[in-house]
Amino acid sequence: PLKKKNWFVYAKPPFAGPEAVLAYLSRYTHRVAISNSRLIALDEAGVTFRVKDYRRNGSERYRTMTLEAGEFIRRFLLHVLPKGFHRIRHYGLLASAHAKANIARARELLAAPQPKA
Repeated sequence: PLKKKNWFVYAKPPFAGPEAVLAYLSRYTHRVAISNSRLIALDEAGVTFRVKDYRRNGSERYRTMTLEAGEFIRRFLLHVLPKGFHRIRHYGLLASAHAKANIARARELLAAPQPKA
C-alpha cells in the first residue's frame, strides 16, 4: 500500500551548509557507543563513566554514573548491530557491482565531462 501513496518531501537547505550536515551524520555513523575519554574507572563497584543529563542545566548537567559491569556491557551491546546488518547502505547508482558503469552512463546522459584520472 505504501507504493501507491503519493509521497511529498519537504526539505530545506541546512542552516550551516552541507559540511555541517556531513559532520553531524559522521558522528553517528563512524563512532562507538561510548568513547574511551568518558570512561573513568573499572573496579569492584562497576564501571564509572561521565554522562550528560539533558534534563538538568548548569554544573548538574555533567555527572558520573556507575553501573555493574554486566549492566554496562548489556547497555553497550544494545548499540552493536547484529551480524549481516550495515550501518551505511548505498542506494541508487552506487547500489550494485555495476556502479562504475551506472555512473559513466549517467555522465554520458548528462553530457558531463569524465573526471581526469
